[in-house]
Amino acid sequence: MVMADFELTKAAPAALVPEAWIRTEMARDPSRPYPMDYIEALFTDFSEIHGDRAFADDAAMACGMACFHDEPVMVIGNLKGRTLKERVARKFGSPEPEGYRKALRCMKLAEKFGRPVFTFLDLAGAFPGIGAEERGQGEAIARNLIEMAQLRVPTIATITGEGGSGGALALAVADRVLMLENAIYSVISPEGCASIMWKDATRKQQAAAALRYTAKDTFALGCVDAVIDEPEGGTQADLPRAFELVDAQLTKHFGELKAMPLDEMLARRYDKFRNMAQFYQSA
Repeated sequence: MVMADFELTKAAPAALVPEAWIRTEMARDPSRPYPMDYIEALFTDFSEIHGDRAFADDAAMACGMACFHDEPVMVIGNLKGRTLKERVARKFGSPEPEGYRKALRCMKLAEKFGRPVFTFLDLAGAFPGIGAEERGQGEAIARNLIEMAQLRVPTIATITGEGGSGGALALAVADRVLMLENAIYSVISPEGCASIMWKDATRKQQAAAALRYTAKDTFALGCVDAVIDEPEGGTQADLPRAFELVDAQLTKHFGELKAMPLDEMLARRYDKFRNMAQFYQSA
């Protein structure tokens, strides 16, 4: 993710603010389907795998074997919860290091048994608690980035709502990164950006426009591979249609990856992420 080229001042184009902020609010709408909703709707025979084999089982991360159109795969997604009690237990969908280690453990299992990996993410970022930092939050995320970059099976990541910072990227170093039309994908939240740039979180709408994190912008920047259309009014307005649209895109990209030689697939994955945020200027 990169900020817009224009100077971050109050003179930022006002026309950009409404669309970016409207999509931000839609991405955060609690009535939108969460990652597990997509997993339950699009995959069959889901068998959950628990624990990271090192510390604990993170309630904010779900991983398991499943079938996608009768083909064995591994699915991974963060969990947010619907009720207040569930949200607190799942830390509002922000995984701790054991969550990322559980996800990595499952990715390596998928690699061992030749199962493609599908990830779904809707999180503001990794959990920022002191305990998470003490147990190696940064290292866990970094390890996922390294391992996902060289995983020897097809990988598809789908951003369904909010994709925030390294916490989201730790599940999204994939051959195909898909993003729903009203999702957002950013290195920082607009509130955090406004607090840092102007010491004023109320300028979040201006920050939203400057960050260029909407699906349209991230696709234009080459940070995602495809944008998935949503029904009129968003995914929450027509769940069957929303699931149908996501299924169609997953099927399309999965078919392309299966037909690709492994070495070519790995080389393309590496080149894609290596070339992000590279800018060149001619004399």
